[in-house]
Amino acid sequence: MKLRRYGLLLAVALVCLLLLTVQTRGLGPGTATDAVAFVVTPLQSVLVKIHRGALGLWTTYVDWKSVWSENTVLRLEAEHLRFRALQVEDIRQENARLRRLLTLRERLPLSALAGEVVGREEDGWVRALTVNRGQGSGVTRQIPVIAPEGLVGRVLQVRVGASVIQLLNDPASTVGGLVQRTRTPGLVEGHTEGTVRLKFMARGAQVEVGDLVVTSGVGNLFPKGLPIGRVVAIQDKGSALFHFAVLAPAVDFARIEEVLLLTGQTQQDLAGLFRREG
Repeated sequence: MKLRRYGLLLAVALVCLLLLTVQTRGLGPGTATDAVAFVVTPLQSVLVKIHRGALGLWTTYVDWKSVWSENTVLRLEAEHLRFRALQVEDIRQENARLRRLLTLRERLPLSALAGEVVGREEDGWVRALTVNRGQGSGVTRQIPVIAPEGLVGRVLQVRVGASVIQLLNDPASTVGGLVQRTRTPGLVEGHTEGTVRLKFMARGAQVEVGDLVVTSGVGNLFPKGLPIGRVVAIQDKGSALFHFAVLAPAVDFARIEEVLLLTGQTQQDLAGLFRREG
């Protein structure tokens, strides 16, 4: 490696000496300059092109890196704005739900306690919600639970700081119902498939698809007039004593987030309140 360096240094010295010799022997500076230019100019042209190309590549790289950095910042800002928009929409929807719930509570002629859903349980035999209201809030077993759309179910278990609500579509759930249009009475039952059915007397019964079924108020457990659901199909059992109507529940149990627990009682028909709400 050292020999190469020394060789290169010697070559440079010889070239310089040759140039000096040419000038000394009278060939003139012009001739020496021309000779040097003849040798150096092509090399300079190549070096200039290489320099310009390298400079262009470097400039392109710097510009690309700057644009990439700006795009990264913009993507982060856009993601943040989308997240904020989702938060704002969630807050807006929550406020709208709470306003409806509080408006209904103010209109009810009985005491009611607002609760938030904190747990869900849904399988073939148990369908229930857990809310953040319990013994400390004065909740007791069997009290009705409603939403602005209608009846949710009843309190099945009461704990210190929470309560378990049995939903209408729980197979063990039964509620006295009434077809609002014809006043046809029946029994609303949950089913293992997650549906809700109205069992009614076949003889002389007038039940049609689209009919609204409300609580009958019989037994004084549920106030009268709470919307249960609408008839979507009728199962004709022929000569059987009872027929069944399949109901679409008034409340979407999968999406409900807040409820009212009815801690008081009333003999009034509450159907009118829900007509104004819906």
